[in-house]
Amino acid sequence: MRLVHKLLPFLAMILLAGSLAAQSASGDGVQADRVAQLQQQIADAKGSADNAWMLMSAALVLLMTGPGLALFYGGLVRKKNVLATMMQSFAMMAVITVLWAIVGYSLCFASGNSFLGGLEHAFLRAVGAAPDADYAATIPQQTFMVYQLMFAIITPALICGAFAERMKFSAMLLFMVMWSLLVYSPMAHMVWGKGGFLNASLGGRFPTLDFAGGTVVHITSGVSALICALYLGRRVGYPKEPMAPHSVVLSFIGACLLWVGWFGFNAGSALSAGSLATSAFVATHFAAATAAIGWAAAEWIRNGKPSVLGAISGCVAGLVAITPAAGFVGPMPALLIGLIAGVFCYFMVAVVKARLGYDDSLDAFGVHGAGGTIGALLTGVFATKLINPIFKDAQGRALALGMIDGNYRQLGNQFVGVVIAITLAAVGTYIILQIVDLVLGVRVSVEEEVQGLDLTQHGEEGYSWEVSLT
Repeated sequence: MRLVHKLLPFLAMILLAGSLAAQSASGDGVQADRVAQLQQQIADAKGSADNAWMLMSAALVLLMTGPGLALFYGGLVRKKNVLATMMQSFAMMAVITVLWAIVGYSLCFASGNSFLGGLEHAFLRAVGAAPDADYAATIPQQTFMVYQLMFAIITPALICGAFAERMKFSAMLLFMVMWSLLVYSPMAHMVWGKGGFLNASLGGRFPTLDFAGGTVVHITSGVSALICALYLGRRVGYPKEPMAPHSVVLSFIGACLLWVGWFGFNAGSALSAGSLATSAFVATHFAAATAAIGWAAAEWIRNGKPSVLGAISGCVAGLVAITPAAGFVGPMPALLIGLIAGVFCYFMVAVVKARLGYDDSLDAFGVHGAGGTIGALLTGVFATKLINPIFKDAQGRALALGMIDGNYRQLGNQFVGVVIAITLAAVGTYIILQIVDLVLGVRVSVEEEVQGLDLTQHGEEGYSWEVSLT
């Protein structure tokens, strides 16, 4: 009994220590659970913010096509073709959406080979709320899909500026469907898709820096526009008859909408609501401003007056040129890229086009083809790891990006991307035009062209001049 009494204090101490240890372990578990919950809440909040920004960006990019591009192009044609021209942009919003859902998204972004995606996501299979970490880890794949859809819509719509006032509506529809499948999809996969030949972030053979579509959108559409203009030939009466824009006011409004929408186009390509989106937003705005000044100044020197049409065209040229560079350059290089693009694109439209005599009705090649090319090449010069450390070594350290960082090889990669985009667009467009011409005929008759596409293609008029006398 005495032994028991002696052992009781020790037994009590052991029990107390065990109880304290259990409480401590339980407390640690509760604390760990709270930390995990807090981390999840932070991740959910970031995901929600990123998703909200990306949905807004998708809406802004759609704004660029209708009403932005529709008004911009619509104001530049003669009044007998205003509805037909605007309808071309609107039709892309409907037709490309359906095509994208069936197979377009999959061909661009599903795993495939170096040149084209597979059919893994045909009919949007497995495209839902879960993110695809290879593209955007914090937003639903469905958000990424619909954002990329808006790029696929506006790209073929840009081509319409070259064959404005003379292409059949039926031929335009067939051409655009085939072009989206055979030109846009391969180019988008090569530059942005998993395993793409030109992909800069997922191990492409020639990593081409194209933040928001300099090669994928603007070079392909601009070069295709030139091929269309050459294939269809000049409009009846060009260049002897005056073919001035019927409403620069409409074009002015459209250009301003394009400027605003382009923030979704470029800043949205950061795919998150972080500092990279801010940098791309600033670069986009700065380049548009200096390009407008550059074009207007060049026109002022050459013609004695800066035109409104010239200023808004310059703005668009700057937006085009900064598109591939927006997420890789700082504000000062963005100002320089815009200025160079404004002057260069003015030269292409006012001098080169006039000397060669081709009828690129609304200067789709002079602005998008030329602007996209100069922007893609200048990206290789001014891209810096301080803005976007996309290239990293095995230890995760940032590597030099463009020539300004000391990576002189990047200009060569950019050149390869430009050459591939030009070749694919030129050859693909010519073949498609041949097929469409054989099936439907691409150009309206002379009588229909003289009467105007509003009436001959759609049975409507954009403006009614009837005045009641009662």
